[in-house]
Amino acid sequence: MCGITGIVGLAGLDTPEVIVGHMTDAMAHRGPNAQGWWRGPDLVLGHRRLSIIDISPASDQPFHSTDGHYTIVFNGEIYNYRELRAQLPEHTFRTGSDTEVLLAAYAKWGIACLDRLQGMFAFALWDARSGELHLVRDRLGIKPVYLTQQNGHLLFASELRSLLASGLVPRKVDQVALADHLRYQTVHAPATLVQDVRMLMPGHRLRWKAGAVEEHVWWHPVRNARTEAADLPRDIILREVRERLGRAVEKRMVSDVPFGAFLSGGIDSSAVVGLMAQASNAPVHTFSVVFDEEKFSEERYARIIAAKFNTKHTSIRLQPDDMLRLLPDALDAMDHPSGDGPNTYVVSKVTKAAGITMALSGLGGDEVFAGYPVFTRSLALRRRNWLTAVPRPLRGLAGDLFAVLRPGHASTKAAQLLRAPSFALEETYPLSRVLFTDRELEALRPGQVVPPNAVRQQVAHLLHEEGGDRLPFLSQVSLAEMGTYMQNVLLRDTDQMSMAHALEVRVPFLDHDLVEFVLGVTDEQKFPHSPKQLLVESLGELLPASIVNRPKMGFTLPWAEWMRNELRSYCASRLEALGRKELFDARAVDALWNRFLAGDKLVPWGRVWHLVVLSDWLDRHSIEA
Repeated sequence: MCGITGIVGLAGLDTPEVIVGHMTDAMAHRGPNAQGWWRGPDLVLGHRRLSIIDISPASDQPFHSTDGHYTIVFNGEIYNYRELRAQLPEHTFRTGSDTEVLLAAYAKWGIACLDRLQGMFAFALWDARSGELHLVRDRLGIKPVYLTQQNGHLLFASELRSLLASGLVPRKVDQVALADHLRYQTVHAPATLVQDVRMLMPGHRLRWKAGAVEEHVWWHPVRNARTEAADLPRDIILREVRERLGRAVEKRMVSDVPFGAFLSGGIDSSAVVGLMAQASNAPVHTFSVVFDEEKFSEERYARIIAAKFNTKHTSIRLQPDDMLRLLPDALDAMDHPSGDGPNTYVVSKVTKAAGITMALSGLGGDEVFAGYPVFTRSLALRRRNWLTAVPRPLRGLAGDLFAVLRPGHASTKAAQLLRAPSFALEETYPLSRVLFTDRELEALRPGQVVPPNAVRQQVAHLLHEEGGDRLPFLSQVSLAEMGTYMQNVLLRDTDQMSMAHALEVRVPFLDHDLVEFVLGVTDEQKFPHSPKQLLVESLGELLPASIVNRPKMGFTLPWAEWMRNELRSYCASRLEALGRKELFDARAVDALWNRFLAGDKLVPWGRVWHLVVLSDWLDRHSIEA
């Protein structure tokens, strides 16, 4: 796990090595163990290293093949590197690293080696023989790649701040992306909040040669879904899920540094810990963040799992003052603003402080196994599509009446739903996590044209252009979840906040063999009569009933109370700063803040905190209109 940077196309740059040095320094937190750069013909590559596998200096990067034909900077882990190494007997290895295996795999199979890789990764590989640079991102988008083309130069990096540190990227906000961010507290890839900076999409690779850039899809969830799973009997499906998840966990336990697991006591993290315990000869290290307030704390559930699997468990008790004290550092660590990032920052900080350099997480379980309410809600709406036969004006009127009788953010969404042309997934799903409606965006930013909804466009593309509508309906919802919320909030937060502490996080539920198989399972086999029923049944007696049947909590904090008290002046100053920018209407921002302080049910804390974080990020990075 590391950070990569580089510039390709050096014409007009006097000191590209110095520029890449600034870029790597900007993300020193990602790689405290080593740093390096290399200048080749028309490119400079930079690297920061967090040593996980073969921690010796011989594996530092940029890494060169012995014949000098290939050079790589690599972020992530190749979990099957030992199996691949065995397939390369003609190569004389001088390290025990997965980096060298990746380079040797490319030397033998070319770019087709990607299909053989199991892992999370982002890398830039220079092929001196062909004069090509290959920039690659893993299948599910676990590791990020940001890039921009400026005056004939191609710049790339693991973090947005690294590109900004180059001094070659104008610090201008992308107006369309800003609207997307206001709607969903994130910007959906490939866009970013910075104009002309984009992300390489998951499962994509970019090829640069003599200034020409081509981009290709090398893996896609729809194209790679294992549709044969639809014809299998349930006992075989359950066995396949258990075996694939078990292999995914075991592969992610390969490490030359101390590792453990996040344990909330929910189904996903408990499953990961249970499978780790079965695969390990030593007690698994587990970590939970707990609170004195019982309504926020999952401590008792985590302790049930820790006792069942005899883990070496650490409960980190977090007091409100601790969170408030850490908040400025958490906001500073945000490479791309997020309303939920501080939670992940705190968990990562305390885990790293306990001496752990790598941790497994249950992230992805809800998306793959239909764990969120949006799955059952979308299925129910699909079955009620007959309601759309009622003229839209009448449905709109009914929705407005409902919103008046039961005021709240949920009823506002319901009113929008009733105005939709249909209850098709591309119409209903975009409402699941929207924060600001188009009408509210117009009030916050008067005079600005409200762009099309990026989530609706992305879901429609996945279903109708990529062919996702041929998959079972619950798998279509999984595609929507993985392509929007998971990739652009959960994975982005996990990467930027864990790497702020040089902590690697691995996510076995996003093993592509498991994902490809489960996407092909029918709704009848997957239907969530109980939380993540397919997953739970596949695990058999691994999880106790007290964990399976517990209420879903998630990692929540008393933000509303803090914002009205301890954080009041902090929030007010940043909202005032936001209102002074020409991007926003000061009166609209102030009105929203006052409505929140007055307890208006239509203004939950997340909508206001989202603007606070955005304002802080724009100022920290000097991003202007």
